[in-house]
Amino acid sequence: MRSILISFIFLSLLSFNNSMAQDNDSTIIDIQYPDNWFNLDPEEDSVLGISTEKAYRTILKNKSSKNVVVAVIDSGIDIEHEDLQGSIWVNDDEIADNGIDDDNNGYIDDIHGWNFIGNADGENIESDSYELTREYVRLGIFFGNKDSLKLRRKNKEKYKYYKELEKQFMKQKTKFEEEYAQFSNFYKNYKFAKEILLNFTSSDTLTIEVINKIDTNSNEQLAQIINFYKNLLEHNINDKEVTNWQEHLEKQLNFAYNVDFDPRGLVGDNYEDLNEKYYGNNNVEGPDASHGTHVAGIIAANRNNKIGIQGIGDNVSIMSIRAVPDGDERDKDIANAIYYAVDNGAKIINMSFGKSFSPQKEAVDNAVKYAEEKGVLLIHAAGNSSKDIDVKDNFPTKKFLDEKSVSQLWIEVGASNSGINNAFVGSFSNYGSETVNIFAPGCQITSTTPDDNYEAFDGTSMASPVTAGVAALLMSYYPQLNSIQIKDILLKSSKKYENLEVIKPSKNAEKQEKVLFSELSISGAIINAYEAVKMAESMLIDSNK
Repeated sequence: MRSILISFIFLSLLSFNNSMAQDNDSTIIDIQYPDNWFNLDPEEDSVLGISTEKAYRTILKNKSSKNVVVAVIDSGIDIEHEDLQGSIWVNDDEIADNGIDDDNNGYIDDIHGWNFIGNADGENIESDSYELTREYVRLGIFFGNKDSLKLRRKNKEKYKYYKELEKQFMKQKTKFEEEYAQFSNFYKNYKFAKEILLNFTSSDTLTIEVINKIDTNSNEQLAQIINFYKNLLEHNINDKEVTNWQEHLEKQLNFAYNVDFDPRGLVGDNYEDLNEKYYGNNNVEGPDASHGTHVAGIIAANRNNKIGIQGIGDNVSIMSIRAVPDGDERDKDIANAIYYAVDNGAKIINMSFGKSFSPQKEAVDNAVKYAEEKGVLLIHAAGNSSKDIDVKDNFPTKKFLDEKSVSQLWIEVGASNSGINNAFVGSFSNYGSETVNIFAPGCQITSTTPDDNYEAFDGTSMASPVTAGVAALLMSYYPQLNSIQIKDILLKSSKKYENLEVIKPSKNAEKQEKVLFSELSISGAIINAYEAVKMAESMLIDSNK
């Protein structure tokens, strides 16, 4: 979401192209997030956290716990991170690096999990296209040069679907082509302004304090350059932010919406065979583990090492399953990732990914049903498109393809905000009064990133592991409870805000439509660890009477 904010600022500053910068009239609320805010308590700390610390300090004090395995299906995890030591799952039935499938599970040397988007030679997919692109290409082979009037009746619906895909694809591709052209103009101005200002200072780094010392000597052009650059610094936009945005736009055009890009051949599987399971490699980190490492830290960063952050669970083992590239994940890989997690002992599966199309949804549904049969809780991020997923899909979904049934062990999670400056919901978060079960903190969540780093990310991708972390906490301290009971507790114990008016998520930054928070999810609530623990404790006391 940080990149979306940047795009708005870039567009507002493009007038610098002709006449240098003018004052930026847009108002950005600068929210100062307390450290570890998502674990803090609403009453004690005046922030809409989930009361993790309160739970440990009170009800859980001096209680024993049982280890719980949480599978993180994601981009990969830096299992060497300093703050994840002691929190990474180890397959004790496998001997490391001996090239033998010791436990006969079909995966060789799967010590910490498995990677379904790599090959046996150790090569890995980093970027992939979007499912929209892949569907457009797949159907275009058949329908691209067809005359609709000459099609048989049974193909007319497919042709209509193809034309809808084509419309969506061209709209999105054109959008990013235009954004890239606009960004190129901004980038030219940015580099020009930076070079000019560095020449007027003795510093290697430009800060507001440094820039304010520059004497313009009534040089109007220099004053405008200073104003332009200060606008960026005031919004915390620096070289890293600019580079990240440039890379994002390039990836959209070179990979995501590129009809000629298809990296799947690298994996070496028979992609059409949805029953094929045993492909990939044991590299659970992959080329870019930033997202997955962040997710893992929220759930289980070491709480006792006095460094880094505080994860939610204190007796959790993270199983890393790499199946999500930079781009859209593929249904076959997600289905196999779920099977792997279940078969190797995971009790909770976190899924911080999603897409708008699912051509092999039945394969994923079958895997979800298998997980449900084994009592495994599945927790999924609602998505970051500011849309109502009651009417617009964000796959995978708890609703099965036959439309007649839904998974009973699925929790769909939207992203809540801190409550500071009346920010209660992530402006990016998807929502749905029939589809999203609950909200959880998902704005500026600080967690682990590769190479012993820590960063703050936005997204329902963060809200999902917050929920998974609380689920793991309950399973760990109350192993007598089954998964249905855990889900029930998570939803019923949540903090209700039925009458709270919030700003409805929207891609339009100027749109300020207010709705009741209760209209955005089934529960109208934010998950709370303390209340969940209190309810679990009460259930056990009642059952022992």
